[in-house]
Amino acid sequence: MSQVLHITSRDNPVLQRLRKLSQDGSAYRKLGSVWLEGDHLARACLQRGHAVSLAVVTETGYAQSPALQALADAAPKVLVVPDALFKTLSGLESPAQIGFEVPHAEGQVLTPGLDSVVLDRLQDAGNVGTILRNAAAMGFRQILALKGTAALWSPKVLRAGMGAHFGLRLIEGLAPSDLDTLGVPLVATSSHAGQQLHQLQLPSPCAWVMGHEGQGVQPELMQRCALTVGIPQPGGEESLNVGSAAAICLYESARQRLQG
Repeated sequence: MSQVLHITSRDNPVLQRLRKLSQDGSAYRKLGSVWLEGDHLARACLQRGHAVSLAVVTETGYAQSPALQALADAAPKVLVVPDALFKTLSGLESPAQIGFEVPHAEGQVLTPGLDSVVLDRLQDAGNVGTILRNAAAMGFRQILALKGTAALWSPKVLRAGMGAHFGLRLIEGLAPSDLDTLGVPLVATSSHAGQQLHQLQLPSPCAWVMGHEGQGVQPELMQRCALTVGIPQPGGEESLNVGSAAAICLYESARQRLQG
């Protein structure tokens, strides 16, 4: 049974910690926990069997919504706070009524042989979260983020990922040389590639490399790629957003895999 506490002080040390997690995208690395705001992320966390240490819920939500109360009570400890106080934890224009604090342990290691996505210094949290969501949907279970990529567990990436985090292996802070132990071909897109995506039999398993929004894939990493492919663009645009390019590439890999 959950321990339920009613908190009214803005200076409560637990709320101060959660406020830092919600406002500093990389704070989870120092504090060892992640703040999930909203019932969608909270449910995704529980459905994947991820550990939960704490729930924070508004007084209105806990008193008036049986669904929110049941969701909060899935945590071992529940803090019920005034609606206005919950807003101080929120990074949303329209704050949710519930959030979870979940433990975060650094130190996951790269697993060889898995279908993977490599993020090469991607800066936009929306792009990163979108790619994580696409990867989870298309059966790519490992995300390998090179140094310089947006923090994978930051609140903005979590919101864009829509719960995909809890079905993925997420490894951060890698160098290109760390990918040498992956043991699957690296595949990148290039506007200069002679071979088009739909014309090729793609390797399976493989690791798709998604490059920096402005600079593309760094040369040291491109040299490690076994294959470069082009994405046909009959409309004549200069380039695709990296999130869109990832969706196309991962879908084509998944389609070919399903066809055997």
